[in-house]
Amino acid sequence: MVLPTGWFADTTPVLDAVLTGFAGVWSQIFSLIGFVKAQSRIATAAGIFLDIAAVDYLGVALPRRSAESDSSYSLRIRRNLLTPKATRASVVQAIVNLTGRPPNIFEPLNPTDTGGYNSLMGYNSVGGYGSFNLPYQFFVTAYRPNDMPINNTGAYCIGPGGYGAAPMSFSSVQEFTGTVTDADIYAAISSVLPVSTIAWTNISN
Repeated sequence: MVLPTGWFADTTPVLDAVLTGFAGVWSQIFSLIGFVKAQSRIATAAGIFLDIAAVDYLGVALPRRSAESDSSYSLRIRRNLLTPKATRASVVQAIVNLTGRPPNIFEPLNPTDTGGYNSLMGYNSVGGYGSFNLPYQFFVTAYRPNDMPINNTGAYCIGPGGYGAAPMSFSSVQEFTGTVTDADIYAAISSVLPVSTIAWTNISN
């Protein structure tokens, strides 16, 4: 009961209706406040509000993938926000966050990558040739994720699953919802590079 029973009779339809009206309005306001509070934090935001948060913090660099869930998108946004920037480690972390696989990176001006004469990675041994002609440039080999949903493959025109052979048909990687595309990998690398730096990138399986 909202009021003491002694004040009114046992049945008070008019009073009940008035009090229910006030309670309904405030209940809606209370629910709205809780919803607004949830949308003000990336960890609890949902739907279009999560997309808005991504644009606010990251511009158009991290759009939602096709059929991507709120929880998955929220995790990607938070990972991107916490990823270091403008270092070699940041490039590695950005790619690992996206694909789950560490890349190979070669810097022509980094002795650790190029070695030197009479050293562990010296001339004609493990390592690569260094060069002073490639300042602020390096080479990245990024690897696509291992969990691509492609199976039942076959030879060309030979089933089940060959190109154009029943009961399967040809599908490109872009047709699988929620998968990582090459464009996603390029964008992830670009998002952490310092200005005027070039990352020559090769994407491989």
